[in-house]
Amino acid sequence: MLNQPKRTDSKNLDFIKLVAQLDADLGERDGEDHEFYHQFNSIDQLHHVIVLYIDKKAVGCGALKAFEDTTMEVKRMYVPPSERGQGYATQILKALEIWAAELGNSHCILETGKRQPEAIALYEKNGYQRIANYGQYQGIENSICFQKNVSS
Repeated sequence: MLNQPKRTDSKNLDFIKLVAQLDADLGERDGEDHEFYHQFNSIDQLHHVIVLYIDKKAVGCGALKAFEDTTMEVKRMYVPPSERGQGYATQILKALEIWAAELGNSHCILETGKRQPEAIALYEKNGYQRIANYGQYQGIENSICFQKNVSS
């Protein structure tokens, strides 16, 4: 099997398809909270996107968005249920961290929801530490925020 994390942007058609699946999944999990989160998840301005290909098939994605001078926010992480349990999300996350560091950043931050136990486990397994909710997530009961130092 050929693992191929591809650096691209939000115009990548496989990324767009995977994000549509992610949004459908989050719509079910978040229920009435989905519209609140959806407003922060536009992909139009994402210039740092990873799509993981296995034998030319897109099996997951993630993106980076500038947050502060030396911090990138991890966005739009998704691996379809049929592809989970094979380490793909960790590969994508590590590729994003490497890219963030190459761009001169020292930290990655992210937000996930309490109704996403797989995501919480992924981030904790990969060395992310819980932090106070930042920015638009301050005071949002369903949000959990994380941070990791990615500088070498």
